Formats: sequence, C-alpha cells, structure tokens
Amino acid sequence: MEDSFRHQGLRKLLVEELRQKNITDENVLDAIGKIPRHLFCFDTVFLKHAYEDKAFPIGSGQTISQPYTVAKQTELLLPKKREKVLEIGTGSGYQTAVLCELGLKVFTIERQRVLYEKSSHLLDQFGYKARCFYGDGYAGRPAFAPFDKILITCGAPRIPEELKKQLKVGGRMVIPVGEINGVQTMLTLDKKSENEFEIAEHGSFQFVPMLDNTDSAV
Repeated sequence: MEDSFRHQGLRKLLVEELRQKNITDENVLDAIGKIPRHLFCFDTVFLKHAYEDKAFPIGSGQTISQPYTVAKQTELLLPKKREKVLEIGTGSGYQTAVLCELGLKVFTIERQRVLYEKSSHLLDQFGYKARCFYGDGYAGRPAFAPFDKILITCGAPRIPEELKKQLKVGGRMVIPVGEINGVQTMLTLDKKSENEFEIAEHGSFQFVPMLDNTDSAV
C-alpha cells in the first residue's frame, strides 16, 4: 500500500483544483488531501490517473466517483464530528474514507458483493471503523436508525420512503435523483418534522444507478 511523495504531491494539486471549483469546506479538502485515492482504484489500468478529477470504473458496473462529486456531496451534507451517517453505495470505499476522516460514525451499504468484500477489507486495512453491510440500499439500516445524515452515492429514480423514515428530525439527506443512466439532480432534504421536508436543488450530476431491491446482486 505505497503512498509516495509523488502521490502526496498529486493530492495537493487535486485539492487546489477542487478549491478553484468552489469547494470551500476546508475540513473536506483536508480529508481529500489525506486519502490515497490511487489505492481505492481497483482497476490498475487507472492508477496513474487516480488524481485527475474524473470517475473511473471499479468493476461490477460501478465507478469511483469524480473527486469533485465526492467533495460536493460531502460539503452539502454539512458534516459534524461524531454524527451518525448512513451511506448508500460503498463502492470502492473512497467516499466512506472521506466521511471517516471527518470523524463521522459511518454505516455503509453496498449492493454488489464483490465490491462489499473488497471495500470492507480495504477500509479495515486503513483503520477506518466504518460499519460495512452487504444488502439493499433502499431498505437502509432501520436497526441503527435514526441517522443524523444520509448520503446516497448512486442515482436514484425516486427518494426512498424508507430512508426518509430513518433520517432524524433535524437531519439532512443528500441524494442525486433522476432517470436511470441519465443525468440526476443533486438534492438536499432537511427533515423539519416526521412528515415535513425542505428540499433544495444543487445542480446536475451523473451517477451509476441505485439498484432496486428487485435487481440481482453480483
């Protein structure tokens, strides 16, 4: 698990690029500056491009998100230390690592078994204490609810009702919503009461689809 001076230098350049793209939360930028993204790129073909602001395939039809997208979603989450966060779509574990670096208590769900096994092992190697689960993201993790924050890292065709129930009053959800395999609108949902949500839009993004519970897992 080599993290060379060259890698560290490339991360500094990436952080500056994200700052120029109007990521302003210094805690988020600091977390991205610490995490060796190249070790979360499971396909070695993309290793030399790990610090470009691009998404790359990681297998099982999934991707490691563009660093700007990771930074933007994290910033929109308004994270505070020791908050309990549910992440839907562990992927390679890169976004999970960012949340852990920010001092959050992370519960993360992955629908693809191969990715679940790889990412949970990698996060453990780094010493991140995220609780990793293999299962259906639409169902969330009711046994551990309510959550202060919920972050969905895949494109959802709708806002899952079950996840809205698992968000605490006063909490926030960040979710990209839109057509499958199309462009999604990044939304924040602030839960004002059990049945009242304040929704805001934050631009267009493109994610791999959030698999429905009728889809088969690999």
